[in-house]
Amino acid sequence: MTNLELSSSQSYPIDKSTSSLSSLPGDFLVQFWGVRGLIPTPSNHTSRYGGNTACVEMYVAGKRLIFDGGTGLRILGKAWQNLQQPLEAHLFFTNSQSNRIQGFPFFAPAFIAENSFHIYGGAASNGASIKQCLYDQMLQPHFPYPLQVMQSELQFCNLTPNSEVGLDEVKITTALINQTQRSIGYRVTWQNYNVAYVTDLNMNAEPGEREQILQMIQDVDLLIANATYIPPTSHAHESAELLWQVAVEMAEKANVQKLVISHHHPDDHDDFLDQVESKVQSIFANTSLACEGLIIPVV
Repeated sequence: MTNLELSSSQSYPIDKSTSSLSSLPGDFLVQFWGVRGLIPTPSNHTSRYGGNTACVEMYVAGKRLIFDGGTGLRILGKAWQNLQQPLEAHLFFTNSQSNRIQGFPFFAPAFIAENSFHIYGGAASNGASIKQCLYDQMLQPHFPYPLQVMQSELQFCNLTPNSEVGLDEVKITTALINQTQRSIGYRVTWQNYNVAYVTDLNMNAEPGEREQILQMIQDVDLLIANATYIPPTSHAHESAELLWQVAVEMAEKANVQKLVISHHHPDDHDDFLDQVESKVQSIFANTSLACEGLIIPVV
């Protein structure tokens, strides 16, 4: 593992960030385009951390990977408009809830015929495939244009837990991390470097479920995880320690080098998140709270 430390110079607001991770030095880079859970939260009180829902880009050994397609995916798509066509990328969904897929209809590169996208996801709790879930949200009256208007080549792959996707030297392994929500976690491996994207941690997880998560995140260079809360109950800041302690406990047990907590609650304003970050760092020093535009070089 590398000595993965984060400095403030590696965090950029979206409107100042590079149009492509491929233009930056490094073979394994991670960028956050959406860091909010449940629902987009644009306001003066969320401007520093961001209000778009989940979307993380990874550039690994020349491969473009995207994890989740919340509203941050629209911003990512705009940043890719200046890239040389054609584009090929791999889009991995953790689940099919609205905050993970709602940006897909607004992903501009998917409407360009020369581009190609490989789309991966597990079956939803009702058994629907990821293709069916993306298709359904673009039907009237929800959206004016059907999925078929996307001119790019879309290839869908149904994932099952404990499966593996091989992209030349890059390996992506999966695990079921939340039985109730049928959520998949991902571990991306290239050479000796590993990043885990595990964003549906549950404070009430069964022991077997926790053990599976610990195996997935063991010894990773970077763990991207969520604070836990139980929607749609009211959100009480007094109980904030309960929100991040699951991620911290697992990071400590699994010998994780760096932890980034994302999927912030819609009610968590910037100043509060600053306080949470300071508190978490007092327990697990190499921790950051994700903000839109944050870029982390793994190597």
